[in-house]
Amino acid sequence: MRISPARRLAAAATVAAASVVALAAPAFAHVTVQPGSAQQGGYSAVAFRVPNESDSASTVKLEVNLPLDHPMASVRTQPIPGWTATLEKSKLDKPLKSHGKDITEAVSKITWTADAGTKIGPGQYQDFSVSLGAMPDDTEKLTFKALQTYDNGDVVRWIDEAKEGQAEPAKPAPVLTLTKAPAAGAGDHHGAGSADAAKDQAADHASMNSDDSTARTLGVVGIVVGVIGAALGVLGLRRKNSAS
Repeated sequence: MRISPARRLAAAATVAAASVVALAAPAFAHVTVQPGSAQQGGYSAVAFRVPNESDSASTVKLEVNLPLDHPMASVRTQPIPGWTATLEKSKLDKPLKSHGKDITEAVSKITWTADAGTKIGPGQYQDFSVSLGAMPDDTEKLTFKALQTYDNGDVVRWIDEAKEGQAEPAKPAPVLTLTKAPAAGAGDHHGAGSADAAKDQAADHASMNSDDSTARTLGVVGIVVGVIGAALGVLGLRRKNSAS
């Protein structure tokens, strides 16, 4: 039996899609930081995305360790129904300057614990959102070692750090990449660009409104012509019937 080209193309597409899913699945199974980057010196809201890898157990606790070699003065958790967040602080070897004040201790660990009846079940994931800042400006990345606890007692330690030139470790720690802030003067250029963009947007909006009005007018004219045509058709049919 010959197979048509269309069926061959469909089969190839199915195999390709399955391959993409198979390759993407292991990466998604890791505990990660979303989004994966933030700006140096700024404040950012990120989420630790925790997928449940087990087919028979559920995740009931997440522990995230914040790097004390690059501490942040402000760490705030977003309330999540069914989960209780606790923050632990540690003494800093060197005080951290923040808004003209010396910060001698910073959050070193966040623990989210599921309340009774709450869990991340098989085939599910949960985002744990945090506001962090100010981001350090003397490093290009922050590594957050995490522990994921299941209700059967298993603990997965996401603490391995990737090394350049080597394959990704089996249990990589979540990493947040830090990008440099815009160069001085870029803000003014951006402001001028924003003004020009606003003018273009206003012109586009006016053009869209004009096109929309024209389209509506043509639509109304079309409806009127259609009604007249239908009326003439009915009148002609009646005349034909009368003549018969």
